[in-house]
Amino acid sequence: MKRLTISVVVVMLIACAAGLPFICNAGFGQAPQGTELTEVERSPHYRDGKFHNQLPTPGFTGKKNMLAAWWEFLTTRRENARPAKPLPLVKTGLASLPLNEDVAIWLGHSSWYLQLGGKRILIDPVFSAYAAPFSFLNKAFDGDYPWTAQAMPEIDLLIISHDHYDHLDYATIRALMPKIHRVITPLGVGSHLRYWGMNPDIITEADWNRAITVDEQLTVHVLPARHFSGRGLKRNQTLWASFMFVTPAENVYYSGDTGYGPHFKAIGEQFGTVDLAIMENGQYDEDWKYIHMMPEQTAQAAVDLNASAILPGHSGRFVLAKHTWDDPYKRLAQASENKPYRLLTPQLGEPVNIHDRLQHFSAWWE
Repeated sequence: MKRLTISVVVVMLIACAAGLPFICNAGFGQAPQGTELTEVERSPHYRDGKFHNQLPTPGFTGKKNMLAAWWEFLTTRRENARPAKPLPLVKTGLASLPLNEDVAIWLGHSSWYLQLGGKRILIDPVFSAYAAPFSFLNKAFDGDYPWTAQAMPEIDLLIISHDHYDHLDYATIRALMPKIHRVITPLGVGSHLRYWGMNPDIITEADWNRAITVDEQLTVHVLPARHFSGRGLKRNQTLWASFMFVTPAENVYYSGDTGYGPHFKAIGEQFGTVDLAIMENGQYDEDWKYIHMMPEQTAQAAVDLNASAILPGHSGRFVLAKHTWDDPYKRLAQASENKPYRLLTPQLGEPVNIHDRLQHFSAWWE
C-alpha cells in the first residue's frame, strides 16, 4: 500500500508539471511569465533559462541516483526522526507585544516574527500542518501550534526567501493577505503571490545585492544565498536569497536556506558586524551537502558574518532529512563552544530581546 501511495504521488506531480488542470491545484503557483519573465531574464544570475548560484552547486551528490535516493528517503523508517512528545512552546500573543520592543520569535522551522524599527515583520510563514503540495505529505510534528493567520497582527512587511513549500505556503499566504501591507521577495517569487491574488502594488522583487528602503527606520538588503528553487519538476525559475535588516540600532541577518560559501564572509565584511544572525541549521545530509549547511558550517558561517549572536532555525517542525530531530541542536551547541558569538536557543514562541546581551535560554531538547 505504501508503494502504491508513493507511486500515485509521483504520477500526480508529473501530471501537474505537465499542466493538467484537473489535477493541478493553485498551491503549485505560477512561474514568471510575460513582462515578469523579461525582468527575471535581465538578472546577471539568470542564464540558459534558469537562475544560478555564485559557485557551481550540484543539488545532489550521493552515490545513488536521485530517484533511488528519494525512494529510500520516503520508504525507510528512521529512528527518532520525530520527537516522542510535543516540543515545548511559549504561547506568545504576537499582537500584544509592545511595538517599541525589538524582538525575534521562532514560530517553528523557518517561520519567524520580528519587530524591528517599529515594524512587524513576518518571514517565511508556514502555518499549515504540512509543508508539501498535498496535505498528506510532510506533516508537521505532533503537538499544539497556536499561531494562525487569524491571530496575526497587521504585518508591515512579509519576507519570502524562496519558493519551496516549507517557506512559501499557499494556504498561509491566502489567509494572511488582508493583513499584509508590503512584501519583499527575490526575483520571480512575486509571480506566485500575484497568481494567488495578492495586490501587485505591494510586492517588491529584487536581485541579490539590492537595498530596499522601507522607511527612515528600516532598510532591507537582499543578499546572496547558495540554494535552489522550484515547486514542481522545473527548478530555478525564481531566485533564492538571504536578507539583512538594518535599523539605526542594529543589523539583523536571515540566511534563508543555503549551503556554506564565501558569501557569508563577503556579507560580514560589507556590514561590519551583525547583532543577530538567524541561521539555517537543519535538513542537512552528505547527499545534498552544497545546498544545506551542516551544523559545524553554520557555526563557521556565524563567525564569517561577525555575528554577536545566532538563532538557529530550519528544524523543529518538519522532517526533510535523514538526521534525528534533535541532531541539529546537539551538534550546533557543541560546535558553538568557544566561538565569539552567543548561541540563542529559545523554545517555540519564546521572545528573544535583540538588545538584551544577557538573555539566556535552556537546552530544551535534552
